[in-house]
Amino acid sequence: MSEDDRAPRRRSLGMGLAALLGGDPALLDPAAGGRPAQWVPIEFLRPSPLQPRRQFPEAELEELARSIRDKGLLQPLLVRPAPAGAPGYEIVAGERRWRAAQRAGLHELPVLVRELADREVLELALVENLQRADLGPLEEARAYRRLIEEFGHDQEEVARVVGRSRSHVANTLRLLSLPEEVARLLEEGKLTAGHARALLGAEDPVALALEVVRRELSVRETEALVRARARRRAKSAGGRQRDPDLVALERRLATRLGLPIAIRPKARGGSLTIRYSSLEQLEAVIRRLVPD
Repeated sequence: MSEDDRAPRRRSLGMGLAALLGGDPALLDPAAGGRPAQWVPIEFLRPSPLQPRRQFPEAELEELARSIRDKGLLQPLLVRPAPAGAPGYEIVAGERRWRAAQRAGLHELPVLVRELADREVLELALVENLQRADLGPLEEARAYRRLIEEFGHDQEEVARVVGRSRSHVANTLRLLSLPEEVARLLEEGKLTAGHARALLGAEDPVALALEVVRRELSVRETEALVRARARRRAKSAGGRQRDPDLVALERRLATRLGLPIAIRPKARGGSLTIRYSSLEQLEAVIRRLVPD
């Protein structure tokens, strides 16, 4: 992707974050004349359970802690009062800075306090992490799913909030249907999201994923490997070609549900298979097919 392709997306994300903060971009930069930050003891702050990011690499935290020791914390954290009348504040944006500040030995941190609903907290945390490219593909996908399932967004609304295309949101959600072994390789950084998407339609994605890692294949090489295996499988089945309309329908259903779909016609009738890898995914499909 060219630099020109990336620039509009960054502007969209920035405008989305400012809009979620009430349309006041100065809130993100008190030096620009926004509301002054207040200082609170670091022990009064706690992470939000709605934070989509779950992995904070040690090297990254140590590097940020060194910067904070040298230059201080240059940007306040965005927080809200702790829910249910609990003492202190819940971090909406800035958990990485809070973790690094503890390592740097700070006792107080600057914060901007806002009254925010759970949906707004998840949106803000998701947008901030996407701006900083902090989220892994599966963390991003889980955050999209929460916006859809818990807060009633559809894919178009999620795309608008985070400044992505609807197709990007749909393709990211599909990663949630990966087998656990493949998902683990993706989270460990041994596979990219492009590798994982190429493996989604494979007959044996786990074996192929291990082969991709062992041979250090590129995304294009992985796509070629998946096609080659599919051709070999079709040839061994007698050379029968699948109906392209059924293949297209499988893809549409897979994109809509975020899970692998298989349609198998027979002489009379046929079968429709929805493959899931966790009870959570099964419950999500049931909620869609059998609404309350």
